[in-house]
Formats: sequence, structure tokens, C-alpha cells
Amino acid sequence: MPLQLSCIGSQNARRTSLSWSRTGRIAATRKLNTSLALQVRAGTWNAADAQPAGQTVAAKIRRRVAIFVEPSPFSHVSGMKNRFECLIQGLRELGDDVTVVTPDVNPPKHYFGARVVNVLGFSMPYYKSPTLLLSLGLSIRVLWHLIMTRPDVIHVSSPGFLVFAGILYAKLLDLPLVVSYHTHVPDYIPRYKLWKGLVAPMWLVIRFCTWISDVTLVTSQVMKRELAEHKCTAERIEVWQRGVDTVRFNPSYRCDAMRAELSDGHPEAPLLVHVGRLGAEKNLKALKIILKELPSNTRLAFVGDGPERAALQQEYADMPNVKFMGQMSGDNLSAAYASGDVFMMPSESETLGFVALEAMASGLPVVAVAAGGLTDILTNPGVTGFLYPPSDYAQAATITRDLLTSAERRQAVGAAARQEVERWGWMPATQRLREDQYQQAIRRNRGRRWLPWLAIRSALAQTLRAFFLAILVSLHWLTSPVAKKSGSSDESQSSPELS
Repeated sequence: MPLQLSCIGSQNARRTSLSWSRTGRIAATRKLNTSLALQVRAGTWNAADAQPAGQTVAAKIRRRVAIFVEPSPFSHVSGMKNRFECLIQGLRELGDDVTVVTPDVNPPKHYFGARVVNVLGFSMPYYKSPTLLLSLGLSIRVLWHLIMTRPDVIHVSSPGFLVFAGILYAKLLDLPLVVSYHTHVPDYIPRYKLWKGLVAPMWLVIRFCTWISDVTLVTSQVMKRELAEHKCTAERIEVWQRGVDTVRFNPSYRCDAMRAELSDGHPEAPLLVHVGRLGAEKNLKALKIILKELPSNTRLAFVGDGPERAALQQEYADMPNVKFMGQMSGDNLSAAYASGDVFMMPSESETLGFVALEAMASGLPVVAVAAGGLTDILTNPGVTGFLYPPSDYAQAATITRDLLTSAERRQAVGAAARQEVERWGWMPATQRLREDQYQQAIRRNRGRRWLPWLAIRSALAQTLRAFFLAILVSLHWLTSPVAKKSGSSDESQSSPELS
């Protein structure tokens, strides 16, 4: 049964106001961008008529964007979910037409005005989660939609299976391709006790996706360097700017009732919080080692769910000061973040680490391992948060103990963390992606057509493209209601003669 707490409704009025203002901005922006698009097509638009100084032409023209993402951002909880939801919302606020192709058990038809196209999905045998669905994405319906809408950019998430469908469609229709890299699978393979021989082929797949894309997006400078070190096409790799919702995640959500719930009825005790998916790659068993080195009354709350929950509950069965809260969302999640004392992040495989950003926005000091994208977030250790070397749990315990014994220190670090993340809004990140990185992909795609050494390959590709599209149009027409109606009409007209 969902947790109901009376003290966390104070943000509702502000949230409603924001929602209405956002809707108004979408309508106004859509009207402006439609007008500009008509001017551009008619040849009457003049750059001298540009409004705000510094606003680019790319910012003025309404774009059509097709986003291929797996697992679904509408059901599977992860940092990727937050990023793509905010991307879709941001593009819609800027007036763009957005289509989302994703596998989902119960997908919405529309999300924030974006059309959602569901494709058949399947689950992974080694990762038991009903919401983690992957898809081959091969669908005449999807391809026909892309032909009819002719997107300016195809943006596909990777790694996975859907990325190959996105690549196929982009190359078949000669559209700019952006591939974003979110899950560091080469690091996951040994953690899930899979055959280590899969690591090398996985890097080949990553290199292929980087090579064939017009732009490859990664979530941190650390991942950009690692991909470049593994001989991925470095000049095409860009960092997708991070963001966090500082309204939704805010110290004002701190709540006594939530703290009592997280601490299992001991709100006066020191409280550690971890939020995230309970998976083997998150290294959550390490918190047991750290917790044993802290004062005996210290409490630990896990917020989230995942395939390793049962195993973790068994691991922590001998520690009554640990509580598993399950999945939380909305105001309850905001209150869970803000009501703790210290946020613990032991994962060594993060490409960024959104939960650390959300904890910082909630005013919590973060104690995290110095690995992956977390080093991009905590760039000022000791001031905005703390990093400890991988597997150095003694140092992690020392840092955490010092924070728990000094409320003044916790407040100072939490305030500095909040101030740091206030610089990272989602709309600036979306605007940069749209006006810079999408634009790079469009320019690079156009430039490829004029390279002399690509002339023969381009001609062959166009021939194959025309051949496949002709087949597709024929199949679509033959299976359409119009064709069936025409066929039945012809049959009814000829039947008297046959009789």
C-alpha cells in the first residue's frame, strides 16, 4: 500500500502552478515556431528579424525528432528514465514534434504531447525485471511513420537491441543519427557472472555504434575518455549535459513522518539513505561493511526495488537497523531524500549517477566511491560531497562517521551541494543538445554526402533504399483498408459477369 504522509503536500500548489505555466509555454512556443517554419519554407524569413540577441537559427526552427529508447522511460525506473522524460518535455516546450519508439507493457499513447509508438519487447534472462524490456524494433509501422514524418534527427539510446533498428532506419532514410550511451555493459558483464569473453565483442559493438553515428553522446567526461581509450571515434563523442529537477528535489521536503518511517520508528538515530535500483552492479553489499564501522544506533534505509532485492534482504537479515522501503515516487521520494542525514553511493559502475545529483539537490551530503561518472558530479570533494577510493570501505566509514557526529558539518556540505546543482537545470541541457549537438549531427550527415570517396557507396545506398522503399510502399498499400475496399468493389462488379 502506498505510503501516505500529510506533511508532504506543501509543494502541490507550486507544482500545479508550474504545470499550468509549462502548458502555456508549450502553446506559445509551438505557435511561434510554426510561424517561423512557414516563413522559412516560403523564403520570407530574414535573419535580421531575429528576436533575442544570441538566439540561434536552430533555436527558432521547429524540429521533428524521433527518439528510440529502451528500456521504456515510462515504466522502468533508472537515471535514464529521468533524462529521457526531461528531454521529451523540454523538446515539447521548445515546440518540437517528438515521436518516442519504445517497448513497454502498458505504454501511454502520448507523453507530454509526444506520440508514443510501442514495439514488441522481451526481457533479459539474467536480469529479472518486468519493466526492463528490450526490442529488435523491426516494424513496418515504425518505418512507415518515419517515412511520413521525415524526422530531422533520429536519437537512439544504447547499448541494447533497439539501437540497431534506429541505425537501420536512419541509414535507410538517410537521416542524421545521434546515439547516446547510458549503460556501461562491459563493466556489468563480470558483475552478473557472465562469460568474460563477451567484454571484447561488446567493445566492438560500442565502437561500431560510435563510428556509424553522426554524434555519440555520453553522460560524463569520464565515459568520454574511456570510450576514446578503447578506440571509439573520439571526434564524434560529445557529453550530454547533466541536469536535475531542483524543484522536485529540495530540502523543503524534509519531513518528520518520513524520517520516522525510514528509520523504522527511530527518528532520533543517525540515518543513512540510499536511493536506486537494487541490482548486482550497484555494489550495495558494501554498505554492510561500512555500517558495521559506524555507531550501533545508525540506521540505513534502501529506497528502490530491483532484481537483487531478495538477495540483499537475506544479506542484511542479521541487521535490524536496515530497512527496505521498496519503490517510491513523487512527493514521497522527494521527502525520502530530504529526510536523511547522509546519502551513500557505493556503485562503481555509474556512467553518471543521477541519484547523487538528486540527493545533492535535496541538501544531503553524498559519500560516494571515486569511480565512473560520480567523479564528474563531485568535482570539489570535501566541500560539495565526499569521494573514497574503490573498495576502501574503512575510509568511507571514517568520512561517514565524521558527518554523522557533526550536524554543522552536514548542513554546510549539504548547502554547498545544493548550491552546486542549482547550476544544472534540464532546460539548458536540452537547449544545448538541440541547438548544438543535434545541429552537429545534421551538418555531419549533410557533409558525408559530398565526400568523393563516398560517391559510389552513396549511389549504391540510394539504389537499395529506393528498392526497399518501393517494396514497403507496395506492402503498405496492399494491406491498407483502401486496397481491401478497392478489391472487394472490383470483385462485386465482376460477379454478375461470372454468374
